[in-house]
Amino acid sequence: MSFSGNVKEELLGHISTARHCQIAELSSILLFCGRAKWGEGRIRTLKVQTENEAVARKCFTLLTKAFNIKAEISTRQNQEKKSVMYTISVDDCRDAARVWKAAKLSESTVETGGFSTVSGLVTQNGCCKRAFLRGAFLSAGSMSDPKKSYHFEIVCSSEEKALLLQKLMCDFEMDAKVVKRKKMFVVYLKEGAQIALMLNVMEAPVALMELENIRILKEMRNSVNRKVNCETANINKTVSAAVKQVEDISYIDEKMGLDKLSEGLEDIARTRLKYPEATLKELGELMAEPIGKSGVNHRLRRLGQIAEKLREANGVQGGTV
Repeated sequence: MSFSGNVKEELLGHISTARHCQIAELSSILLFCGRAKWGEGRIRTLKVQTENEAVARKCFTLLTKAFNIKAEISTRQNQEKKSVMYTISVDDCRDAARVWKAAKLSESTVETGGFSTVSGLVTQNGCCKRAFLRGAFLSAGSMSDPKKSYHFEIVCSSEEKALLLQKLMCDFEMDAKVVKRKKMFVVYLKEGAQIALMLNVMEAPVALMELENIRILKEMRNSVNRKVNCETANINKTVSAAVKQVEDISYIDEKMGLDKLSEGLEDIARTRLKYPEATLKELGELMAEPIGKSGVNHRLRRLGQIAEKLREANGVQGGTV
């Protein structure tokens, strides 16, 4: 099972004890997967259709616990998609009306029979907001395997639903974004810390722990890579500088002789030629009269300037390195 599937399976086992939270989660499932049939100005039936068995089971459980309604469950095989469509039906008009009023859903649209939004009264408590987001993820959400990338999203059929979810997520200090994808609107998170917060909000502690372990390993790996890259860059820089210094000293030796240099410059020049791989600190310690790193650096720069003047005098362009 995918990481996203494991999260949903964990959320499936989380049933709120408070009835208002049960209603909030059921309201969310109905908003994303529910349909209603109306007649003579009143609601006749409620249906939830989903290809996700977890959503079907959760919806059935919530109807039983919150309203003591034994809904009808039916399945239909989709040969094209090779999937199963689950339908949970509340056919008694009185039960359907009870659920609809408690869930505080807007009246269904004529075209689709779906619901457009839900009253803010359903999510006025923090615990109910958690339950509502849990229901939304179960119904229309997914997330990538955190070992590969960080991505969490919930797909909405309208911008109104997307903005509702975005607001609820922002209430928990998540930086949720909304983007239009074809005819749908997607609410998404792209940072590991934000997704961890979302798992905590939805009350999925096992998935949260797994995600945090992966994040720690990734951070450690990235930290090691940064240090290795930094050290590699420093080594390359040091080697390139040493090669240039040896080239300059060899040119000076060829054109004027090292014995024509001052005593200090001759000392550093001969020491560099003898120890081409030594660091500046090591060079200073290897000289006849040891000096510090800054002193070594200064003398090598002077040798570079002398070499450049000799090249200019001989009509030669700069070094090959």
